[in-house]
Amino acid sequence: MKIATAFLLLVGIAAASIAQNPAAERSQFIRVEAPVVALTHVRIIDGTGAAPRDDQTIIIADGKIQSIGAGAASVPANAQTLDLSGYTVLPGLVGMHDHMFFPQGGSPPIYSDMGVSFPRLYLALGVTTIRTAGSIAPFTDLEIKRLIDSGRMIGPKMHVTAPYLEGRGSFTPVMHELTGPDDARRMVNFWADEGATSFKAYMNITRAELRAAVEEAHKRGLKVTGHLCSIGYREAAEIGIDDLEHGLFADSEFVSNKQPDQCPGGAVNTSLRQLDLNGSAARDTINTLVSKNVAITSTLPVFEAGSAPLAQSGIGAASALLNPRVLNVMSTDARVRYLTARARVPSDPGNVALLRKAMDFERAFVKAGGLLIAGLDPTGNGGIVAGFGDLREVELLVEAGFTPLEAIKIASFNGAKFLGEDARIGSIAIGKQADLMVVRGNPASNISEIEKIEIVFKDGVGYDSDKLIQSVQGLVGIR
Repeated sequence: MKIATAFLLLVGIAAASIAQNPAAERSQFIRVEAPVVALTHVRIIDGTGAAPRDDQTIIIADGKIQSIGAGAASVPANAQTLDLSGYTVLPGLVGMHDHMFFPQGGSPPIYSDMGVSFPRLYLALGVTTIRTAGSIAPFTDLEIKRLIDSGRMIGPKMHVTAPYLEGRGSFTPVMHELTGPDDARRMVNFWADEGATSFKAYMNITRAELRAAVEEAHKRGLKVTGHLCSIGYREAAEIGIDDLEHGLFADSEFVSNKQPDQCPGGAVNTSLRQLDLNGSAARDTINTLVSKNVAITSTLPVFEAGSAPLAQSGIGAASALLNPRVLNVMSTDARVRYLTARARVPSDPGNVALLRKAMDFERAFVKAGGLLIAGLDPTGNGGIVAGFGDLREVELLVEAGFTPLEAIKIASFNGAKFLGEDARIGSIAIGKQADLMVVRGNPASNISEIEKIEIVFKDGVGYDSDKLIQSVQGLVGIR
């Protein structure tokens, strides 16, 4: 008992020391920080979908992009200069389904907040802004946001989503079950007062509860997204939802005997496998979403992790599903849980076919004028980890048929646009915040090179990607 007490005391003293001197901890991860920074001879992919520009110079000062020009002209004499020949600068990603929690297994399943490892990993892998898209520890998420904003923690800019708006029948005890529309209104107003900036409806919510939540959120200028099942996409769009998570995967409206306010469970996948994307039902759904300005969030990595790789298929590639960099940041228990789950994934060609259909749906949605945004969703079988999954999402968008430039725009500018932040972040332009990722190579010609991140700038401060990743080795699944 005395040893345990002494250990806890030492841990407390160490934590207090870090809290009292956050600048000392932060400095060890900073690679570039100066009043004026010049990134010279660099290729720019600006996030708007425009063609890359070679041999450019970006001048950063006061946390913003001050100028962009050709070659190395007009570099201030006092600038800290980085010659980035052979490198590409992209806008920081805007992760729109980037939870702060991770699955812990069990039956029923439990999830734990990753308040230490995930903020660093998101930033290290180029995700400079996140929306949490559902919270299980909302006060923790809000406090982490405040600590990051005040410079006392390292991490991305955060838009915190309130606890899930779930109806009766939740599969996990980490979610409160609504008792009706009045409870939905109460939750929206309580968490808006606490600082949440968005809300997420979940699988068993009723139409009356969703309508009440949307009405209250919209009164306050806030948005509602949904991972639905009890409500179909067209119904949700008519109610006024702003965003739908997981692309095609969560749409239950194609189940032939779908009952109002009831989630039909496994029948959803069956109906989607049979769905003709060129048929009138799918076209009507897409047209309704576009006409109602409902965005769709693509979260392809979490579904890839639940599919067995097929020979000669770019989907579910073993190299992505068993990425050693991802496995190394996991705790031993988390790694074992994931590898065990991977070994049990059935070799079902139907799952891969459904993933391909979901990709085709997202492309059709964008072609029709819809706003597609992107995230990773670090849940599922435990194979999707903060930051790494965001980069994999961009790669999978290319696998879906988008060009690399289109995929990067979806994962950066489109998210900023949905958040109403596109005047400040999401693309590389004079006057915008210097939220940038520096990668070795050219993702425009080889999207896998987006993984070669060396420096991530947030508000003009350049963080060392590798050092941030190394600092959380073995922590994912613990904290």
